Amino acid sequence: MRTPAPDTFTAMDASTAEQWAVIGRETAANQDRVAGRVLALLESLADVVDGFAVDQLTHSLQTATRAERAGADDELVVASLCHDVGKAVSVANHPRIAAEILRPYVRPEVAAAIEFHQDFQGRHYYHHFQLDPNLRDLHRDEPWYALAERFADEWDQVSFDPEYPTETLGHFEPKVRAVFARPRRF
Repeated sequence: MRTPAPDTFTAMDASTAEQWAVIGRETAANQDRVAGRVLALLESLADVVDGFAVDQLTHSLQTATRAERAGADDELVVASLCHDVGKAVSVANHPRIAAEILRPYVRPEVAAAIEFHQDFQGRHYYHHFQLDPNLRDLHRDEPWYALAERFADEWDQVSFDPEYPTETLGHFEPKVRAVFARPRRF
């Protein structure tokens, strides 16, 4: 349900506490739309193949399935599911897009692992593009390094197998809804 702000709201610097109370209530009441939009972005990845053996939705589902089966907590499972959601917008900038979507809802180290996962993935294929396969070493002193390394090496880079027994998006939906239900911070 949408309740418009009072007609007099034309600029933030001319706003009132009453107007912001309406906006705050409406924003909180509509928080569930975040999960719905993330799920829709994930579904759109079924159209992105780009030469891989599976589409990017299947890849994302496999990555999350591997994380879940390895005992990862819900934030990390959802981040694994959403790590390539930025490809719905821009393949070149997908890690940053995914990290920014996740950042208010997950621990900082989880968001960082997603933001820099391409640097870690490079170990497995950058040599084919004459790029430095050791870019992950730039992050060696970061507290999230081991998490990003595990994510990239054990779950992400191996998740392009059409035969891998993969959970469905519906399986992960409750976790997606729970993680995106309330931001940890703005």
